[in-house]
Amino acid sequence: MSEIDAQRNEDSEPPPFQSGMAHFLWQQLPYIVALVLAIAGVAYTNVSHQPLVGYWEFLALAIGVVCVVTKWPETQGREAQLRLIWTQALHWIAVLVTMNIMLVSGVQQLLPTPATGLVLLTLLALGTFLAGVSLLSLQISFLGLAMGVAVPAISWLKQSVFFFLLGAVLLIGLGITFWVRQDRRPADASAATNNQMEA
Repeated sequence: MSEIDAQRNEDSEPPPFQSGMAHFLWQQLPYIVALVLAIAGVAYTNVSHQPLVGYWEFLALAIGVVCVVTKWPETQGREAQLRLIWTQALHWIAVLVTMNIMLVSGVQQLLPTPATGLVLLTLLALGTFLAGVSLLSLQISFLGLAMGVAVPAISWLKQSVFFFLLGAVLLIGLGITFWVRQDRRPADASAATNNQMEA
């Protein structure tokens, strides 16, 4: 009976690789969500041609909270925890002030609306990278680098979207052509077989 219980326990427990991978993904989830939200904000700005002022401010504050929350367990002592909160608060206030300078109407007249989204993402990427450097956090620094790399990638994607559409139409056309040919082959073969039987 004990062997059956042991076998059931082994069957119910996930393999160590899967549980380790799930734990790793759970730890990286805040960084992935922040990156997706940043890219979604730029994409929306490019489509709607309106800067999302509140959205960028919220995202900067959210990344600041992620920085504090992820470093909090490693910080020992009340004084170190207060220093973490104040340094991150000052860092992200500086980022927010810089973002709002870019949104002043006089500066807005110099930049087209889609460029404003890219500039705000660049400032957010720089702030995130510098926060990661000051916290000695590889994940936060990588998040900042990924946001920074997203800026030229988004502008390149916007310029080459026409070529992507042409490529998609070409692939769909080739797919339909091969699909139609494969549908005709069995019908042609059966018609040839019927003709031979009648003769």
